[in-house]
Amino acid sequence: MTLGAKIPMCAPIMATKIPEAPKVGMVSLGCPKALVDSERILTKLRSDGYQMSADYAGADVVLVNTCGFLDSAKEESLEAIGEAIAENGRVIVTGCMGNEAELIRAKFPQVLAVTGAHQYEAVVNAVHEASPPIPNAFVDLVPEGGLKLTPRHYSYLKISEGCNHRCSFCIIPSLRGDLASRRIDAVLREAEKLVHAGTKELLIISQDTSAYGVDTRHEARQWKGREVRAHMTDLARELGQLRTAEGTPPWVRLHYVYPYPHVDHVIPLMADGLLTPYLDIPFQHAAPSILKAMRRPANEAKVLDRIRKWRDICPDIAIRSSFVVGFPGETEADFDYLLQWLDEAQLDRVGAFRFEPVEGAAANDLPGAVPEEVKEERYQRIMERTAAISAARLQAKVGRVLPVIIDEVGEADEDGSIGATARSQADAPEIDGNVFLRDVGEGLAPGSILNVLIEDADEHDLYGVPSV
Repeated sequence: MTLGAKIPMCAPIMATKIPEAPKVGMVSLGCPKALVDSERILTKLRSDGYQMSADYAGADVVLVNTCGFLDSAKEESLEAIGEAIAENGRVIVTGCMGNEAELIRAKFPQVLAVTGAHQYEAVVNAVHEASPPIPNAFVDLVPEGGLKLTPRHYSYLKISEGCNHRCSFCIIPSLRGDLASRRIDAVLREAEKLVHAGTKELLIISQDTSAYGVDTRHEARQWKGREVRAHMTDLARELGQLRTAEGTPPWVRLHYVYPYPHVDHVIPLMADGLLTPYLDIPFQHAAPSILKAMRRPANEAKVLDRIRKWRDICPDIAIRSSFVVGFPGETEADFDYLLQWLDEAQLDRVGAFRFEPVEGAAANDLPGAVPEEVKEERYQRIMERTAAISAARLQAKVGRVLPVIIDEVGEADEDGSIGATARSQADAPEIDGNVFLRDVGEGLAPGSILNVLIEDADEHDLYGVPSV
């Protein structure tokens, strides 16, 4: 520019108006595997430019991820669909009950679309059609690790879909298909991203975690310069190498573990502190005749021996399971056998269910239906027996110092004391017990892991104070 030249005035700056993205609401029902499906769907929609709505009124479309495993779960799903239609009107149904599209459409002809379990592309396309996305290059839409429906400090990691078992009471294979394992490198990459994003506890889920990789002949992939097989033992070993930002191993909790022989090989990893000493094993029953009718392995005596060996290797291992009472043909002798087995097994956490016919399940045709009042009486007895076992095992922890993970921190009371709700390594979120703490320090946040002195216990929970 020459001296004395006239400097041009700047053109006015026009503000860029970012178009408002359509909003999606989500109602997620059923098991943690369905929750992971919901997270994946929402992550994809967020990457496509959608916002998330916390209520019906603010949503342009509402997704209902249904459960269809039991008739009671189907009723809950239908109620949720009806509520979403009444509150919003624009509803897309997905999930396990999506296999019964005719039933859903007959009851709710207003639904915009119905898709089945883990049909991510179909449900996303349905949302696109119902409320087209508005691309936006100005906003970073997806956080590292994707969108989560759980607190930041714990995450579910799904390693496979479907199941190869044909249990007589179950319709999972017809809902979700046969076993389909994810690539081992993809699973480990997701686990690493979750931990880097702040996850302190990984909950490994599938329909059958022990069978991981069977369908791919345990195909090996390169990971961190070495070959790793799609196999439960390789997966467990590699997950044990993960480290949080603080340099500590995250808690890694194994769910839905069938007691195959190779499960023995993960117990030493628990003893070494690389895996959380916790196994969730779906035993379902113990009486040989009932296990046979359920089409499940009838090796309950051998399992008791293995549990003893697991506890010899890792004394702090916690074992949880669930059992069905009132299965067709279950006699009083069968039920007493189950109670005696539980007395020997001394499982840490137990859930029980009254047998409920599921449309399409082979068990519905079995003879010897158990009257409802007998089911209820047996349910009450098994819950009473397992509560007594739980109380005794928790009482044995009084006076010990245990690591816990913080889920929630309360407000200071009139004396300035702050309490918190936590979990020990024996407690998975939402299904097991809690550790209730007193006199925690200021600044404690969810996800913190600290040692606490256990002062008291009841049938399901522990009570303690941070260890000095």
